[in-house]
Amino acid sequence: MSAPDPTVAIQGLIKRFDAPDGTPFDAVDAVSLTVRAGELTALVGPDGAGKTSLMRMMAGLLSPDAGTLSVLGIDVRADPQSVQDRISYMPQRFGLYEDLSVQENLDLYADLHGVPQAVRRERFGRMLEMTDMARFTARPAGKLSGGMKQKLGLACTLVRSPDLLLLDEPSVGVDPLSRRDLWKIIEQLIADERLSVIVSTAYMDEAERCAQVFVLNRGRLLAEGSPEALRRRAEGLTYVAEPVAGLPPRDVQARLIDDPGSIVDAVPKGGRIWFIRRPETDEAALRALLPDTRFAPRAPELEDAFMLLLHAHEDGDGTGGTGTPAHEAAGRDGGGDIQADDDAPVIVVRDLVRRFGDFTAVASTSFDVHRGEIFGLLGPNGAGKTTTFRMLCGLLPATSGHLEVAGRDLRTARAQARARIGYVSQKFALYANLSVRENLDFFAGAYGLSGARAQDRIGAVIDQFQLDPRAPSGILPTGYKQRLAMAAGLLHEPEILFLDEPTSGIDPLARRAFWRTITALARSGVTIVVTTHFMEEAEYCDRIAIQDAGRMLALGTPAEVRAQAGGDAADMNAAFIAIVEQGRVDDRQDRHAA
Repeated sequence: MSAPDPTVAIQGLIKRFDAPDGTPFDAVDAVSLTVRAGELTALVGPDGAGKTSLMRMMAGLLSPDAGTLSVLGIDVRADPQSVQDRISYMPQRFGLYEDLSVQENLDLYADLHGVPQAVRRERFGRMLEMTDMARFTARPAGKLSGGMKQKLGLACTLVRSPDLLLLDEPSVGVDPLSRRDLWKIIEQLIADERLSVIVSTAYMDEAERCAQVFVLNRGRLLAEGSPEALRRRAEGLTYVAEPVAGLPPRDVQARLIDDPGSIVDAVPKGGRIWFIRRPETDEAALRALLPDTRFAPRAPELEDAFMLLLHAHEDGDGTGGTGTPAHEAAGRDGGGDIQADDDAPVIVVRDLVRRFGDFTAVASTSFDVHRGEIFGLLGPNGAGKTTTFRMLCGLLPATSGHLEVAGRDLRTARAQARARIGYVSQKFALYANLSVRENLDFFAGAYGLSGARAQDRIGAVIDQFQLDPRAPSGILPTGYKQRLAMAAGLLHEPEILFLDEPTSGIDPLARRAFWRTITALARSGVTIVVTTHFMEEAEYCDRIAIQDAGRMLALGTPAEVRAQAGGDAADMNAAFIAIVEQGRVDDRQDRHAA
């Protein structure tokens, strides 16, 4: 029996754009690949790798400049409409109508796709059952949590049964529980309908689920194969380090990642550090680098192969890597290594409550944060963490309770507190029609900087975050937008920095560089409060709090939170899911008893 025709066949594909200075560059550079039918396929790569451009060409939304592209046996350049009639495409920012209900959004997309009335009842019922949203058909889309919006976007994408489903980073900004639910839906569709699915993702554990993985960087295809075949590229190079008592894992990680001549990558995980040595680095060199830390070989994962491929490509291009050396200049004047317990708390929260009408978004929350501490606020979409965050920043008044930031009571001295904090929002909140430099000029003025002081600080953050001052902000890749937002938030050298999901949608390589900057800032005395859906990032925190439905479920060091979750929680992702699910069971039992 012959193999089925490929779902996608690409040969020598090129897509060219103009850089901000007018210089043309190839976003997709002579890519050739074949996607098999009836399978789950992943496109992975850092920001600017060409994943979205490639996917938009597959969907017939962009026209290639050279090469051939066949989707479902159709020449996309010759007949894009025929392709669009047979595929479904969910972009990163799916266009839900937030003032319409869940059902009205489904109806609208069924109308747009010409789904017959006779088909709709069965298809809607199936999508609502798979997404567990049948209870919410009358709720406006704008009042859904982030995870529910993503599930509704997927349901709207699938109001008709396509031959190919294209998903561009469907789980960006989604908590681990919702991400798990999304993948259950995708895998069920593949099993039930033999649906071909191509997904771009920044999560390597998602790519591990796929039959085929294509690794891209700077428009070029670096490698392809099954996750197992790609993992073998890292065999013999991967290790796990066990810090001695009292030595934070992030300090060991920083020591490793700051020696790029010996180490390819390092990341905290489950209280330990997973790292990759360069092939030419022997174990004697590792012992010299880690004299106070035990380490041993471990089995490689797909992310190890991904990081090896990216670093090899960047080194081959002579760029020296894509990470930013921001940590080298991150310290504040007069800074130095500090202990988080040295000073009185710089943030004091006591019995904090926020209600919106009859709805309680935050219920009697209390905690402290000390100078130089990295404090993580975790929780599912809709848990109340963003509301807590906005109250801490002075952007939203509390209904009741005491809230003190940088020695200022936010009920009586909100403006004075704001002058001492920096804020990087979850969504890009700068001016898209201004250049990088123009945005920094504007925010320097907003923070009261002027003259030589403003120019010195702007120059410093441009160098620190490796930004092109002429680049239009609105067309920057996601990772560079976050660098710009971080640069703007640090212009006035704040005492406290609030980061609301700062690495959402950013690839592992950029996340490592970003967190190296954060740990350096904390060592210099800056207090960091961060929300994140990447559970590996909780390992960088001194302490974390987990919220759900406005309630505090856990508060402590990463090790203490993993211990609270029980013996099966080997890492923070498992601990998070276990704690939230147990909290919801306890809440149902309490309500039933009442």
